[in-house]
Amino acid sequence: MRRFAERFLHVDMDAFFVEVERLRSADLRGRAVIVGGLGPRGVVASASYEARRRGVRSAMPMIEARRRAPHARFVAPDHTRYGAVSDEVFAVLRSFTPEVEGLSIDEAFLDISGLRLHYEEPAAVGTAIRQRIREEIGIPSSVGIASSKFVAKTASGNAKPDGMRVIAAGAELAFLHPLPINDLWGVGAVTQAALASLGIATIGDLATTPSVTLQRHLGPTVGAQLAALARAEDGRPVVTDSSARSISVEETYPNDLTTSEAIERELLRLCDRLAGRLHRSGLGGRTVTLKVRFEDFTTVSRSRTLADPLHRRPDLWEEGRRLLDRARLGERSIRLLGIGLSGLVGVAVPEQLSLTHHERDAVADAAEQVRSRFGDEAVLPARLIDPPEELPPQQGSKMPKGREKQPES
Repeated sequence: MRRFAERFLHVDMDAFFVEVERLRSADLRGRAVIVGGLGPRGVVASASYEARRRGVRSAMPMIEARRRAPHARFVAPDHTRYGAVSDEVFAVLRSFTPEVEGLSIDEAFLDISGLRLHYEEPAAVGTAIRQRIREEIGIPSSVGIASSKFVAKTASGNAKPDGMRVIAAGAELAFLHPLPINDLWGVGAVTQAALASLGIATIGDLATTPSVTLQRHLGPTVGAQLAALARAEDGRPVVTDSSARSISVEETYPNDLTTSEAIERELLRLCDRLAGRLHRSGLGGRTVTLKVRFEDFTTVSRSRTLADPLHRRPDLWEEGRRLLDRARLGERSIRLLGIGLSGLVGVAVPEQLSLTHHERDAVADAAEQVRSRFGDEAVLPARLIDPPEELPPQQGSKMPKGREKQPES
């Protein structure tokens, strides 16, 4: 049987954070919704299409988003919930084929060539995937299908919101060439300005520009790469090797972290979040990376690769503190903090048993099992729990005799 000529499928969740929020708050449907940091330094993480029509975009300062869409609903992000729903989405994708390459929490490539015995055409695969995501999870998705990864990703963006676009083999150039140059993978604001100086406004313009001209203005690597993409030349396969992936969490704070106590507490909170995501994914990683952004926007990162993979919160916390010491913070205030793992492997692989921390590891594993059943707030490190406010004694109540000077338990 003939293989699908259009073997690459790109699926992208539409305004993913917003749609997850709408799952639990039906009153958010049909109105402008903006998810992001709500403080004065917050940025937009996701905006509904109603908000986008008012000019709101991801990574925009929240203060600007409020100016453009003052009547929108503003929601603080819940990354734990987004990670859980992402796991559900990827479970759906892998139920179709194991050839899944995750690009981020809300998008992936699939190689659907192995489904030719089950579906008559690639479009039928895309329709089935979108339908399953909608029925089982309740959120919309957009799909692009083509003979290469680049064209499939461009097609899914062209299909948004909540649509599907199939680019038949042989029709790639007719689809690509009328598109604006910033639709080309890897063209940001700086590259776009350089291309505009050459009179290049569309992908078709770039395709007809001599490669030597592009390489002279953009550099040999970027020039050659963009020229190839403009000709729809992209031979990359879907990469399912988990070692090519990473999982990370980070937070931008409304007020700078200025004390070592505050910094360590927030690092512990991030390690706790990361451990939860790793547990749900069944993954561990060998390379730990710490990211720190200071008040002047200077950003540094520190990494350490270990012989054995990590996945438990105590181990992440221990390595995170080591990297924090290496960052040499000094007296500088911190605006953003993040920690991540790469070189991921399944935690089912043989694991070196700890001779010194086996009880601690058992407690960490038990805590994750409880959280899987009752939610991430069911078990937290004591350091992350704020002490309860002291309650005034009730009138007429008496302290038991002999206990007046004992501290409260």
